[in-house]
Amino acid sequence: MTTITQGHAAQDHAHDSHGPARGLSRWLFTTNHKDIGTLYLLFALVMLFVGGGMALVIRAELFQPGLQFVNPEFFNQMTTMHALIMVFGMIMPAFVGFANWMIPMMIGAPDMALPRLNNWSFWILPFAGTILLSTLFMDGGGPAAGWTLYPPLVLQSGNSLAFAIFAVHLLGMSSILGAINIIVTVMNMRAPGMTLLKMPMFVWTWLITAYLLILVMPVLAGGVTMLLTDRFFGTSFFQAAGGGDPVLFQHIFWFFGHPEVYIIILPSFGIISQIIPTFSRKPLFGYSSMVYATAGIAFLSCIVWAHHMFTVGMPLAGQMFFMMSTMLIAIPTAVKVFNWTATMWRGSLSFETPMLFAIAFLFLFSIGGFSGVMMAIAPVDFQYHDTYFIVAHFHYVLVPGALFAAIGGAYFWLPKWTGHMYDETLGKIHFWLSAVGVNLTFFPQHFLGLAGMPRRIPDYATQFADWNAVSSVGAFLFGFSQLMFVYIVVKCIRGGKQATAQVWDNPEGLEWTVPSPAPYHTFDEAPLIK
Repeated sequence: MTTITQGHAAQDHAHDSHGPARGLSRWLFTTNHKDIGTLYLLFALVMLFVGGGMALVIRAELFQPGLQFVNPEFFNQMTTMHALIMVFGMIMPAFVGFANWMIPMMIGAPDMALPRLNNWSFWILPFAGTILLSTLFMDGGGPAAGWTLYPPLVLQSGNSLAFAIFAVHLLGMSSILGAINIIVTVMNMRAPGMTLLKMPMFVWTWLITAYLLILVMPVLAGGVTMLLTDRFFGTSFFQAAGGGDPVLFQHIFWFFGHPEVYIIILPSFGIISQIIPTFSRKPLFGYSSMVYATAGIAFLSCIVWAHHMFTVGMPLAGQMFFMMSTMLIAIPTAVKVFNWTATMWRGSLSFETPMLFAIAFLFLFSIGGFSGVMMAIAPVDFQYHDTYFIVAHFHYVLVPGALFAAIGGAYFWLPKWTGHMYDETLGKIHFWLSAVGVNLTFFPQHFLGLAGMPRRIPDYATQFADWNAVSSVGAFLFGFSQLMFVYIVVKCIRGGKQATAQVWDNPEGLEWTVPSPAPYHTFDEAPLIK
């Protein structure tokens, strides 16, 4: 522990040794991992509202049948931009922010291994995000082909396509630089005695995620570059008229796109693996099996990509392989859910806001997992494909999955970051509004999808009207309740009850007594009694 403490002391001294950096220059030129982590998190928060605003445009249009507010072309630009902003501009930067803040502290390093690269990988983001958003204001508007950017649809986009592709390149570059930094830091800067199997789960999940990022991001870059040359330089990689194959793009995109889902969800697993043991007051159940399950999920995520493509005319052998391998992912994922549940079993639980978000994650992420197994069954996927059932599935994974984990992590570490406690009552109100809102929004979409409502369409038949109205009301409730989160965070940063050194050991001033250790052999067997 001495090393860790000395490391932090040295880091803080280094930060102050040149005199306190003031104002804008501190944030522009900082190489301090905490400052950069804060920048990532603030950028992600801004993008949450930008992308969320686009989602509300979509849900306002779908509140009732007919065309109300926007024309179909702009509607599809919104679906495309909403997804790109949320994936590349919001959820991934948020988790890189957590990694920047927490990994050096968790492994006892004074900072990230490559601090200047760290600064650069953040500052690419605001420019890339601005370029991406600017396509909406160009002649013909932004690309309107969904976030998958499928040809031939995307090849009919205007000149804005070039800017969108450049933005995707920059966003991917930022991710790769961040991933390299995390790998070098974890491999080279752990405190003496901290072997790989002694690292916290959050560090493990990010290490595996970083390798995934470096593997698949260049594949996306190659795919969108081929799109670019098809559109502007007369090549025919994906144009059937010139001997190209549009399905080839789907293979390239989904070889990136499926591991991307796990790039988003694995850091969430890491955060949940920090929160649940803390509020259960027990060590994580089955630590090593959690590590191996994470590695297994990452490996399998790279060999299941074509389950997004069952309807393209795949040979039966291909359908069977992708169906079976997709179902196989359920096993290591179930191991994790079982271990989190076992961690809570007979623990001394308390239900502060981070724990509420973690438990909601367990329930709601599992719903997304079950619908994923349904969609893995090739024959019935023909029914679900390109309907709102798919939209419901991946939003259950990404919103009450990844986003709830990120919000739970923010509440969990806010006292450590700011030195102040957030307002617990407001936190719980925020949780319940979010939980109700998210289920009202996405659960009805399962029914719409099974009834046959296609996705990415601004108008629909009247039999879908009722559930769409419910879904839109839920979306506005969920969206506006996130303003409360901003208020809670700002209030916490500006001051509040001082956080103690053992912030979550006794959050509500309760009397804890530990039973006499005599009859017990392990910490697991000696639950704290409230």
